[in-house]
Amino acid sequence: MAFTHTTDNSAKGWSPDVIGFAPADVVPDALILSTSTVSGRVEGDEPAVRVIWVDDDEADFVAEGGPIDEAEPDLNETLVYTGKVAQLVRVSREQYRTGRSAELLSDSVRRAVVKRANRAYLAQPAPVGPDTTPPAGLLNLNISEDFGYVGPDLDALADAVADIETAGGTATHIIAAPDAWAALRKLKTGTASNVSLLGAGTEDAEKRLLGLPVLTTPAMTSGGLLVLDKTAIVSAVGDVIVSTSEHAYFASDSVALRCTWRFGANVVHPDRLYKLEVEPVDGSGSGSD
Repeated sequence: MAFTHTTDNSAKGWSPDVIGFAPADVVPDALILSTSTVSGRVEGDEPAVRVIWVDDDEADFVAEGGPIDEAEPDLNETLVYTGKVAQLVRVSREQYRTGRSAELLSDSVRRAVVKRANRAYLAQPAPVGPDTTPPAGLLNLNISEDFGYVGPDLDALADAVADIETAGGTATHIIAAPDAWAALRKLKTGTASNVSLLGAGTEDAEKRLLGLPVLTTPAMTSGGLLVLDKTAIVSAVGDVIVSTSEHAYFASDSVALRCTWRFGANVVHPDRLYKLEVEPVDGSGSGSD
């Protein structure tokens, strides 16, 4: 009987591992998962996910038995293009199989992908036509910036939340730069008071403002806050693909560890996202006039 080489009876190098993970399992701290509405998935830079939505028309009272005017809701769509974030690590076979090296390297690659994904989700520059990818970050889309600085109180933040509701949305999250959250924690209840406006004393303040969860990330521009309704942001997210191979660097007896993740987002209702800045506590910022 003729012998057949298969992935079961061949050396591991002949069948390199390719493992796909649900993003929520391996990159749960990625902002796109918690602050957008995942509406589909796509492979490749060219295709887009077409997210359909309805811009409601008005309803009104009618007299008993009277004619009802026909409504004309707008049937719209938003295109979501995606980009792929990747990292490739090369290590010797001996290093890869020593102790916890494989585990630690996998964690490192995961963290690197999340950091880059968060930065792209918020601050990626818009592509120059005819390019469509990588898609623009939220801060580079046409979102609202009407309320300026937050401080020495939270009035501007309250106005932003109210405007999102006026536009038909519901504020769900606040994304803050670490220095913006630090400045908010320093706000006091009065000029001569040491009592924090956010309620922090010797115990750290829970990261919430006006009842909304606050997510701090260095991917946010310094001093910035983004108040958003996650239903106003549509996204496409693929699996996180982790691959290892001994083929790529076969001549040097090394292992290649690769991680890729494709994702993208776009805004359906720009008036349901508000960019603000926190005024420096010392009042030296340009918003103190």
